[in-house]
Amino acid sequence: MGDMAGEDDGSVGGISEVPNPDEKMARAAGKPLSQLQRGHEVYMLNCGQCHQYQLPEEVDIFDWEDAMPKMIGHAGLPTSDEKAVLDYVVAVKKSKGQEF
Repeated sequence: MGDMAGEDDGSVGGISEVPNPDEKMARAAGKPLSQLQRGHEVYMLNCGQCHQYQLPEEVDIFDWEDAMPKMIGHAGLPTSDEKAVLDYVVAVKKSKGQEF
């Protein structure tokens, strides 16, 4: 796992396609907006350095829960950023009405 580069299945998108957190997303996820903003920031500034961005709504949460500690460690980021990114990805999925 670890390398989350996508295939030509539409799951990989450009930066402009990654949703910005907002109050609606925070309410849907039951998380503070500041936590989602931090997760979005970490995602945008770090995840694309090692592999292609995946659109958060296309992320398999269970795969990411397994891969995130390795990726966060590789990037030299604190575990609080791991939680923020996971919260952000879950919030995107919930705001789009996805179940997992």
